[in-house]
Amino acid sequence: MEIDLGKVPFTMDFHPSDNLVTAGLISGDLHLYRFNADSVPQRLLEIHAHSESCRAARFINDGQAIITGSSDRSILATDLETGSPIARLENAHEDAIFSLINLTESTIATGDDQGCIKVWDTRQRSCCNSFNAHEDYVSDMTFASDSMKLLSTRQNSYDFLSYVLFSGDGTLSVCNLRSNKIQSQSEFSEEELLSVVIMKNGRKVICGSQNGTLLLYSWGFFKDCSDRFTGLSPNSIDALLKLDEDRVITGSENGLISLLGILPNRIIQPLAEHSEYPIEHLAFSHDRKFLGSISHDQVLKMWDLDDLLQNTVNAQNDQAAVSDSDSDEMDVDTKPPKSRKGAKRKNENANGAASSFFADL
Repeated sequence: MEIDLGKVPFTMDFHPSDNLVTAGLISGDLHLYRFNADSVPQRLLEIHAHSESCRAARFINDGQAIITGSSDRSILATDLETGSPIARLENAHEDAIFSLINLTESTIATGDDQGCIKVWDTRQRSCCNSFNAHEDYVSDMTFASDSMKLLSTRQNSYDFLSYVLFSGDGTLSVCNLRSNKIQSQSEFSEEELLSVVIMKNGRKVICGSQNGTLLLYSWGFFKDCSDRFTGLSPNSIDALLKLDEDRVITGSENGLISLLGILPNRIIQPLAEHSEYPIEHLAFSHDRKFLGSISHDQVLKMWDLDDLLQNTVNAQNDQAAVSDSDSDEMDVDTKPPKSRKGAKRKNENANGAASSFFADL
């Protein structure tokens, strides 16, 4: 299933409980589509959300609204039903916003081009945490739940103590939301770190890098990585999506989507080739029936996840059959084919001052 967006997309997100998908474009536009397996996707909304590129978009409030961040430094909350703006925060950061994630029902985090991260409380309508963690753009963020501890405030409660983020300056940082301090930071890496997931039931943090190496960090030991996997090198790993605790889906700059095993580290199988351009983002639909991908070809693609994984099983069975035959060939995991490299994502620069949070949210 494909959706022609008409412009280069920087971000996408699936609705948490419905067959809806949104995409933010380089033009600053925000699109919303309804999709079904047996029909053509229908565009429900097309909004000019920002004056510059829309770099990040996420559904919030149980899918009742979409929040977006832009290189124009603004954050916008849009009503899902009407497409009307709920609230807009101009000058949310001093530099262009690059990344945005949901933390809880009432909190989000945003990262900008100069390494600043802010945590916003949508109930208190304010910035509740701020970290100057990096010297370059915050390329990706994720958070870790801690079931042993619970931090409660007057207006909300957190079921996590820290979240992990990293930046284009080649470092991985862990920020503690209770103490409002940077808890740990890795040593400098020669390559930009572009993507991150937490796996192995919270014991491992996996980072994708510009040179195509996967860096594995052990939880609590973030100074240096404990393992490296170079199977996808030299194509940068721009997107990571955890399938389960042992497998991760990668999106590379050659447009290839692959399934990797973690500890043991191996390429299980190439899953799909979106295009010859870099993968900007990967996401699952709410029921995990579809894997969504966007790239510089201006197309949002939704792959049937069951079909992709079934092809992987078939390929593994074929490999097993070969290994049981009289062939002298070594039984190894398939290495993905090469594609022509696409252009790297664009970084627009902006300056300005911070402001108060959504007064009307």
